[in-house]
Amino acid sequence: MPNEPGLDALRKEHTQQAIRSRLRDPGHSYLRDVIYGAIDGIVTTFAVVAGAAGAGLEDRVVIILGVANLIADGFSMSVSNLLGSRAAEQQLERARAEERRQIEVFPEGEREEIRQIYAAKGLHGETLDVVVEALTGDRELWVRTMLTEELGFPSAERSPIRAAAMTFIAFVAFGALPLIVFLIQSIAGIDIDAPFAWSAVLAAVAFFAVGTLKSRFVDQRWWRAGAETLALGGFAAVLAYLVGVVLENV
Repeated sequence: MPNEPGLDALRKEHTQQAIRSRLRDPGHSYLRDVIYGAIDGIVTTFAVVAGAAGAGLEDRVVIILGVANLIADGFSMSVSNLLGSRAAEQQLERARAEERRQIEVFPEGEREEIRQIYAAKGLHGETLDVVVEALTGDRELWVRTMLTEELGFPSAERSPIRAAAMTFIAFVAFGALPLIVFLIQSIAGIDIDAPFAWSAVLAAVAFFAVGTLKSRFVDQRWWRAGAETLALGGFAAVLAYLVGVVLENV
């Protein structure tokens, strides 16, 4: 046990000070926003590149369509995320106000809800009485407990603006990769053989990198997460290319 890998790091995370700091500000994970924005950015931009290549369009058209989609779709996604997160925040505030009203109007019924919630967790007898008394003795603690335990709201609140910003940054940063080859050709005047093939390689690397990033925060091997994201993203890219081929003569 003393030589178990990672034991020292785990021990440091469980000192009194580390626990107090972690519980005081648990924060909110924006991993979903980053992954969502990154994958959609790559798919959206490479779909333009693949569709244009399938249709035989000029590189200049690829750049115009790609950059326009990158900025417009990235902004659209971030705004959608902002509004969705804001709606969830408003829903939480409405539920908080309603719980306060119910505690004020019918405290015994709300106290019984607390009792049944913790009885279902396995507490009983004097221990259950102590827990119920402690939780209902502080009005704000009582409300927060009802929000998380009864209604299922997360204990850490997310920032709608930060969520939107994470989505936009990830969308643009990763979504720009499939366009890099075409931008180099246009801006630097360097002639690159098979730009679409290089774009496909960069898109594949980006998909795999996003999956690897995800694996750092979930219980999944890095290569499996990368391969899974690459497979799903690659399918979307192939589909876009085939659509371009079909519509080439339209």
